[in-house]
Amino acid sequence: MTEEKRFLVDVGIKGLPFPIKVISKLNPDGQHTVADITISARIMHDFEARWIDKFIQIVHSHRDSICPKTLKVNVMDYLKELNATMVNVDFDYSFFVEKMTPVSKEKCLVCYRCSYSTKVSSVLETPRVIFKMKIPVITTYPISKSEDLKSFFGQLSVMDIEIESQKDFYPEDLVEIVDRHSLSPIYSFLAEEDQSFIIQKIHSKKKTSVVVIDEIKDELAHNRDIESYQIRCSNFGMLHSYSTIIATEKSAWVPFSSYE
Repeated sequence: MTEEKRFLVDVGIKGLPFPIKVISKLNPDGQHTVADITISARIMHDFEARWIDKFIQIVHSHRDSICPKTLKVNVMDYLKELNATMVNVDFDYSFFVEKMTPVSKEKCLVCYRCSYSTKVSSVLETPRVIFKMKIPVITTYPISKSEDLKSFFGQLSVMDIEIESQKDFYPEDLVEIVDRHSLSPIYSFLAEEDQSFIIQKIHSKKKTSVVVIDEIKDELAHNRDIESYQIRCSNFGMLHSYSTIIATEKSAWVPFSSYE
């Protein structure tokens, strides 16, 4: 093919299930999980099918530890090996956090959906790695009337948080922050006394998703290691078939989104 007829195309793999280990604060060796991996590279039209093997080969070379440091090496390997002009990498996986129920003190494992995403377009560029995590909690339904004692009722709020940090940010730490500021955390198991405790708390204490997001934002904004963050909250009220959304982020364009 002549140089004039060559053009850029995006090629890659999508939804590749692959066993990996991801960083865990409580497990120095990492937590075993299975990731859905999506990798795309922008290359010239003379792509050869055998190059798909190169995608898989590089995944294998970094499977023992997935974190921002290894992903930055990973994405640069793709850029060089495929002679690409741009590479996108996404690792989407389940992460389990052990919690203790509030009254019975029973241990339970709660599953959270996490992902690492990175993109690079030059060997001279420092790749940015974004960590994302979905954390469901209970907040107060906004039309609850504060003047009526024990008239509050709750809603499911899913905090979708993205963080770019200079250091590794552990999923356990992010869950702890969100749970601490919520009306109630989510558990995979609750004894009868736990259920009574949480129901009582939901009906007697008010904490809307707006307040929760503001408190989470304040804590992340004071963390000097966090270069950027975005918090998007989806609220699922029991009276509606749709969800409501509120969001905030750390940005040079958003006043007071970070602190000196």
